[in-house]
Amino acid sequence: MEPLYKPAGVEKRWQRTWEEEGLYNAEADDPREPFVICLPPPNVTDRLHMGHALNGSAQDVLVRWHRMRDFNTLWQPGYDHAGIALQAVMVRRLAAEGLTLQDVGREKFVQLCWDFIRDYGGQIMGQLRSLGASLDYRRHRFTMDEAYTRAVMRFFVHLFGKGYVYRDTRIVNWCPGCASTVSDLEVNHVEVDDTLTWIRYPLAEREGHVTIATVRPPTMLADVAVAVHPEDERYRELVGKEAIVPIAERRVPIIADERVDREFGTGAVKITPGHDPMDWEIGRDHGLPEPMVIGPDGRMTDAAGELAGLSQQEAEQRIVAQLEERGLLEKREPFRHAVGHCDRSGDRIEPLVLLQWWVEMDELARPAIAALREGRVRCKPEQQTKVMLSYLENIRPWCISRQLWWGHRIPVWYCPDGHTTVAENAPDACAECGSRELSQEEDVLDTWFSSALWPFATLGWPEPTPDLDTFYPGDVCSTGRDINFLWVSRMIWAGIEMMGEPPFEWVNYHAMILAPDGRRMSKSLGTGIDPTELVVEHGADATRYGLLKMSSSQDVRFSPGAIEEGRKLANKLWNVSRLLLANVGDAKPELCPRAFEERWIAGRLDRAQVEISAQLGDFEFAAATNVLYHLVFDDFCDWYAEAIKPRLYDGDADAQATALANLERLLELLHPVMPHVTEEIWSHLPDRKTRLIVAPWPTETATEADLDAEFEPIRTAAEVFRRAGVRPPLTEEQERIFEAVVKPERAKADGGNVDAELERLRGEVARAEGMLANERFVENAPEEVVAAEREKLERYRRELDALSS
Repeated sequence: MEPLYKPAGVEKRWQRTWEEEGLYNAEADDPREPFVICLPPPNVTDRLHMGHALNGSAQDVLVRWHRMRDFNTLWQPGYDHAGIALQAVMVRRLAAEGLTLQDVGREKFVQLCWDFIRDYGGQIMGQLRSLGASLDYRRHRFTMDEAYTRAVMRFFVHLFGKGYVYRDTRIVNWCPGCASTVSDLEVNHVEVDDTLTWIRYPLAEREGHVTIATVRPPTMLADVAVAVHPEDERYRELVGKEAIVPIAERRVPIIADERVDREFGTGAVKITPGHDPMDWEIGRDHGLPEPMVIGPDGRMTDAAGELAGLSQQEAEQRIVAQLEERGLLEKREPFRHAVGHCDRSGDRIEPLVLLQWWVEMDELARPAIAALREGRVRCKPEQQTKVMLSYLENIRPWCISRQLWWGHRIPVWYCPDGHTTVAENAPDACAECGSRELSQEEDVLDTWFSSALWPFATLGWPEPTPDLDTFYPGDVCSTGRDINFLWVSRMIWAGIEMMGEPPFEWVNYHAMILAPDGRRMSKSLGTGIDPTELVVEHGADATRYGLLKMSSSQDVRFSPGAIEEGRKLANKLWNVSRLLLANVGDAKPELCPRAFEERWIAGRLDRAQVEISAQLGDFEFAAATNVLYHLVFDDFCDWYAEAIKPRLYDGDADAQATALANLERLLELLHPVMPHVTEEIWSHLPDRKTRLIVAPWPTETATEADLDAEFEPIRTAAEVFRRAGVRPPLTEEQERIFEAVVKPERAKADGGNVDAELERLRGEVARAEGMLANERFVENAPEEVVAAEREKLERYRRELDALSS
């Protein structure tokens, strides 16, 4: 073995070797039990960010662990086509050349998108490779591939045939920047500073007025009613009467509706169905018209009269001035509130009433709700099950049409007579009248519509393939909670609808890693950390270890210390392996435990194997890394390896063979978390029969009871001696291990002051007992502080008992 561990070269070499030898490959005719993990297909324009790196590390641990447990593992690689994101990239590139979409045309634009993907897309798969992710790369899928597109068309036609997909004029979230609709789930509600304007609407039949408050005066030109709460005594006499919308000079009814917030403004609100989602719902229930005065570009339309063509800000200035002139402006005051912004472009969302394609979700959601309630789909943490249920039980129609050129064009054709033909492939003639003059729907489908099919479309559906029979349903979906509704919920109901059962049993939601200052990681905010740079600096194994160490069910701040701990762990393992391999002669791995430390480490390895298996099975990756850290650093390196050194140097054949067998087992336990350094060390072991990546997961080997109780006095003696120079009494066997590990002769200690150390320990015990007896301290102090104090008390008592004996 090389004297120094060089992660970059080792990691690249092993990544290539595993792929070339086909050790990631899953086969449909493999008789072993399958284990399938569902990777959220990254955006084809994505580069690896911290969430990808954490999720990729967690998924790879699960896949490697199951592979070693002799499962037929499938981890499917691929991308979604990123409809809005990629089109935005391409529009910016065209603009830099002085071109628009209309200049190049639809066909040429789509070809440019494919060219971009060929030249720049898909970089994230290479970055996942560098992290050590063992996806089955030969199975790469893309949501715009021909076979996948066929599945999307089948899905749309199926839903249309059952009446779930329909075309209707409803209010949508329109993004002026993307020039497209976006779904409710792609709208971020951001706190902004606005101005609340109080406007007097004159009553039509008598003197007086009703005052409304609004943050969007330009929309008043599309007002169709004034609404009050039916139980608001202030306006009871006005219900059924009419008011006059200023400037528009339009008479509108005053209506009563329970959805009016009596606490907002004056308790009377303007109803503008064309520009507000709640107003639209109220308007539909009351049969009101839905005029609009703001267009898709965010500017005033011809319906705004003399204000046509103005920006909303310009229109507001003119409207406020006119109101003031007419004595109808009551007051204006600062107002802070949440406003929808597009998740993609960051532009302020413009609610508009447009003709779009929708999926009616009530019936489709019911089987998914049942699967969650019955435990056929389970979430970790469990709280996310309630979150998902709350969303599904209150689900709204899903707008699936996007005004883009890049994506799956909706498979609907129109004839001159207005008939609609829906088909998987382009029809020759109208299904109703036979006309051959057909034009296809211009809009494309929401990217998430195709991503919902990922668990089965990637396996060949709608064809009845062997892969589909073997690998559907899968086992685990691992993801962040930010795409819980966008993707996970849709995969569940789509899987049940098209395949008859959910696509996976478990959904594991990993933590969101925040910047060190607690803000979200963002390139635009300057708070992002590139995980590929961590891989270059510390190595993939250290990066994986550190990310898993930080993982939990709660969001966590990034800690470079965890990555550094991973690097030190890899180096510690490398060095102890070099020590053992340099001193085992011609021995072959075989358990021949004779000495106490050999029987003890066998028990420690047994316990670690049981704990790690349980933790990985429960997606507790941080707990598993903690067990591995103490097993490697403390138990194996600092105690076992040091204790057997004299016997190795003396050529003890049993000690040599046992050391090799124990090192093998340690590497097997550590491999899912740190695959590269463990595989490299494994390659230097004698008599190895296979790659470590497919070696069997270890089983328990110890034949006697746990020896920790007998070993603990040695640890305690070492702690006391290193601090105070005092040596507690030990048995002959314990003394031998103490001498080999602590090497007291090097400390040149004078024997210490036993009485002084006993007095100090009694004082520490009394202090700790007093603190823990204080109910206010136990109840009010942070949980970790109380736990640390209990740990100290236990250690003080242990050391006091050792010295007292």
